[in-house]
Amino acid sequence: MLVRERMSTQPVTIRADVTITKALQIMRENEVRRLPVLDEEGHLVGIVSEKDLLYASPSPATSLSIYEMHYLLSRLRVTELMTADPVTVSPDTPLEEAARIMADNKIGGLPVMEGDQLVGIITETDIFKVFLEMLGARDKGLRLTLEMPERKGEIARLTTVIARLGGNIVALGNFLGDDPSTGVITVKVEDVPADQLEAAIDTLGMKVLDIRES
Repeated sequence: MLVRERMSTQPVTIRADVTITKALQIMRENEVRRLPVLDEEGHLVGIVSEKDLLYASPSPATSLSIYEMHYLLSRLRVTELMTADPVTVSPDTPLEEAARIMADNKIGGLPVMEGDQLVGIITETDIFKVFLEMLGARDKGLRLTLEMPERKGEIARLTTVIARLGGNIVALGNFLGDDPSTGVITVKVEDVPADQLEAAIDTLGMKVLDIRES
């Protein structure tokens, strides 16, 4: 899956000379938490987040009057708070690579660039939705978490057993275990009784860590 398949196209943007009060208003009206910042020619020059703007706002404990606060906020511009030259990705970036870039850089969103044109934005919320799909969070089924040896063919053995029992795999995720010699698999299956599936998995030498209907 690529970024282009999950990004928000035609993202809400803002100019660098806009006040932070206006920027917050735009975010709340559009229900977004970050805005790509464009110059007068429409080129990306930065990105500003809701957190950036809120940190710049006076604390409720401030001794400033309401008039002084409004005056200061009316003079503070997005260009003073934005992250200039933000990290970006292309529409053809694999989704997991975009997620890695966000995690490594501790950021919640990436402008998506095609050449010098802004064509979208991909955020942590978009990635989170894919995670829900991958693990079948919205689908009914029997959810199992298994510990299995970290060697070739183990997942094939598991899926073969499920197929022989007449089960349908709704979702499957592969994760690192505590021990490098083992892996952890979460699989959601439908149309197989829990006792039959658990007994069949036991014959494979895999350890059931958790099993539940969900």
